[in-house]
Amino acid sequence: MKKLLLLIILIVGAYLFLYINNHWIVTTEHVFESEKVPENFDGFRITQISDLHDALFGENQEHLVEKVRETYPDVIFLTGDVIDSNRYDLEQSLTAVREFVKIADVYYVIGNHEVASNKIDEIYDAMKQLGVKILPNVSTTINQNGESIELIGIEDPLNGHETQWMLDLAREKTNGSTLQILLAHRPEFFKTYVRNDMDMVFSGHAHGGQVRIPFVGGLVAPGQGFLPTYTAGAYKEADTTMFVSRGLGNSTVPFRILNLPEIVVVELRAK
Repeated sequence: MKKLLLLIILIVGAYLFLYINNHWIVTTEHVFESEKVPENFDGFRITQISDLHDALFGENQEHLVEKVRETYPDVIFLTGDVIDSNRYDLEQSLTAVREFVKIADVYYVIGNHEVASNKIDEIYDAMKQLGVKILPNVSTTINQNGESIELIGIEDPLNGHETQWMLDLAREKTNGSTLQILLAHRPEFFKTYVRNDMDMVFSGHAHGGQVRIPFVGGLVAPGQGFLPTYTAGAYKEADTTMFVSRGLGNSTVPFRILNLPEIVVVELRAK
């Protein structure tokens, strides 16, 4: 009887541990301070959502949507893998996005799963119908009270194009005189982003390393292998700072361990 009770306790404990590790959303806040931040963007708040992978957080994504609303974003960045190519369900994947656009302007770049689904056009069309601003290897400006910052988006290289080629294409109409922010799904190309003098980069893809080892970091990430370098947090080299989200959902590996789903918030500060 004691052994049975112990077994039940262990099973319930394991279930609760896995449930919390995969459903308890945390918000990580950063501050980016630079002379390139225009005065009218001082205090401007960016909320990043990455790697949703069709995951569900409450009925009609109400838990996720409320967490995003509580960040008081001026803009929302979606940095790829909103859908999962292994269980493609676009309508379900867009449930949260429908609410995001009511909170703030939403900008979107695709990840490797959008490419792998072979449904990029369908996804882009659906996003545009919701009012999402898509960035397929293009740049745009965000304006506020007469000042602006530049936003550049590139697609995932699984589409057959090299990252540098996509960056060159996206930057054809930029002037380089203001703060330049890059949305790029993959963090492993950080050196390329640095060489191109990006001021800020928002990436995901690594899923926080899937399993996070205390005092070590992520265990494994696509494109980086074991003990990857870029899995979560802020990375700075030269004049480039990259923010990597641990993301929200899972794909091939169904569980996160010691790696809570994450929303990233970055507040701009003018020097």
